Formats: sequence, C-alpha cells, structure tokens
Amino acid sequence: MSNKGETQRQKKISSLLQKEIAKLIQNQLRNNGIKNLIISVTKVKVSVDLSIARIYLSIFPSSNSEDQIELIQRGSFKYKQALSKIFKNNLFKIPNLHFHNDDSLDYIEKIENALKGKDNPIINKSNSKN
Repeated sequence: MSNKGETQRQKKISSLLQKEIAKLIQNQLRNNGIKNLIISVTKVKVSVDLSIARIYLSIFPSSNSEDQIELIQRGSFKYKQALSKIFKNNLFKIPNLHFHNDDSLDYIEKIENALKGKDNPIINKSNSKN
C-alpha cells in the first residue's frame, strides 16, 4: 500500500476514516474516565480495493503503547460497527481495521537525544580527527 498510486477515492476515505476513528477513540477514553493517556490517529492508509484500512496511532506515554494497540485492535469490530452507522449513506463497505503503532515520534526523540549527547556520531567523528 504505497502512497504513490493512491487514488483520490482512497485519499478521501483515508481522511474521513482518520477523522472519525480519532473521535471514536477520544470518546471511548473520555467515557472510560482515562485521563493520563493521549492517543492520536496519525495516518490511515486504505488498500486499493478498500477492504483494509491500516490505522497508525501515536500513543503517549509510549511505555504501554503495544498494550493499548492490542486493546484497540480487539475492539476493532465495535469501531467498524460505529463507522458503518456514520457512513451508512456514503460507503457501501467499511474496510477491516488494522491498528499499528506509529513510533516515529520516539524515533525522532532518540535522534535528538543522540545529537545532543556524547553519542553524537557527527561530533565524535570531528573530535577524533583532531
């Protein structure tokens, strides 16, 4: 599912799903009284045949993100049901939802920390030349 050949329809459905899934997750967190957890839907990729939607979530704190992804994935049927009600007049079929951890923020943080600290390969290289 590369971005290159993504059709306008895929892009539009991805955008709509991203918006609605974010609302559903936020409502679930609020209804369950969970206040120390932030979940953002960073990206949604829909397959060409519109049968699968890969939903990428950024979770803070990230320490238990895999557990959260697993919980959300277990409830994917409920999300799919809710989406079918929301899009009943617009989409013939709701794609199967596959949730994934978007750990790009953790990756960026690791790079920033490496550049700031003694593990900075750029600074260490230039120092070793002297």
